[in-house]
Amino acid sequence: QVQLVESGGGLVQVGGSLRLSCAASGSIFRFNAMGWYRQAPGKQRELVAAFTSGGSTNYADSVKGRFTFSRDNAKNTVYLQMNSLKPEDTAVYYCNAKAWGGNYWGQGTQVTVSS
Repeated sequence: QVQLVESGGGLVQVGGSLRLSCAASGSIFRFNAMGWYRQAPGKQRELVAAFTSGGSTNYADSVKGRFTFSRDNAKNTVYLQMNSLKPEDTAVYYCNAKAWGGNYWGQGTQVTVSS
């Protein structure tokens, strides 16, 4: 019943920017937490940015100061603004939402950063 659809990935040069979007099928108010994760081939999925119902937003040390996690409740969408991109940011990025009824994932969007 819950769908999360990521978009906005692509190929960018080092130092470039992308904005990822995650559109939910319903109101995002119902989620206890939302976040962005990423996974590169051969590596574990890692948390990039997240917020909880407590109102806190946290970022991985590797992206702190470069990425910004935001939301637009009216559009049922969250965003990840990615600036000053580095090759090590290359990964599939996934949107995640946690609710009392489950833990949900989008299909992912590829981000590739080249020199």
